[in-house]
Amino acid sequence: MIGLFNWFVKITGWPVQFLCFRTKILYEDRKVQGRHIEKDAIVISNHTSIFDYAVYLFVFCTRTLRFQMAEVLYEKPLLALLLRCLGGIRVDRNAHDFGFMPKSLSILSRGGVVGIFPESRLPRPGEARPLPFKVSAAYLALTSGSKIIPVVTNGSYFCRKRARVLIGKPILASDLLEEGVGETENLAIVSERLRERIIALEKLLYGTETTESR
Repeated sequence: MIGLFNWFVKITGWPVQFLCFRTKILYEDRKVQGRHIEKDAIVISNHTSIFDYAVYLFVFCTRTLRFQMAEVLYEKPLLALLLRCLGGIRVDRNAHDFGFMPKSLSILSRGGVVGIFPESRLPRPGEARPLPFKVSAAYLALTSGSKIIPVVTNGSYFCRKRARVLIGKPILASDLLEEGVGETENLAIVSERLRERIIALEKLLYGTETTESR
């Protein structure tokens, strides 16, 4: 049912998202990773807006993305119902409830795609971006063996400037491990290296924008 509802939303919402976002999709290497995601994967991204998820819903239109979503989005009943129907994975950041992790692992084990904003929240004015990454993406990738697909967006929604999304080359978290350190420290190391990867893609994205604007 989740897959069918996703297709319904994508088909009926396509004209609306085109007018609101006018997304231009760029690739670090299209031959390695395009818009279609093969098999199980974890999509990670910088976080610019509550509309980031809506954009990625159409960027990766051939797959059902099961994004981890903050509890605050579930406070309004109608929105909560919509997110549940779309397959959102509720994450309660104020409770010691890690039920979202087994659920995410189960989705990956069945060949699904899990989406994560590792910053966990939107940056506040004046904060350096991206924020430090939580370790959930690293843990899921190391536990499941699923590839990580890094993606960045410029967050230009509902304005004259087109939204731009850059899809990076897949990463294996095991390639980011440091030898001779413990599991907890390695989770922190992998998370920081994933953050560095997102920063590198942001620089590439904004460099491309600058070049195109000349």
